[in-house]
Amino acid sequence: MAPKRKIESSFVMFDVLYVDGSRTSNRKVPSLALTTLDGDEPAKTIIEGQDREIGLASGRPRPDIRSVERSAAK
Repeated sequence: MAPKRKIESSFVMFDVLYVDGSRTSNRKVPSLALTTLDGDEPAKTIIEGQDREIGLASGRPRPDIRSVERSAAK
């Protein structure tokens, strides 16, 4: 029987806190975008872009992001 391989996720999940106090959880960011020396800073830029698209589609812009942190592993 072949050994089981660990499947690597292609996304990293983030929790986002907005300046108005609202929060969203488990926002997906491609893991390849986080391979630079900037740490998780590219995630904020990617999530801001996602929020712009969501705001345009819904007609209600999202508030500015206060902080972004990785979601707790389950």
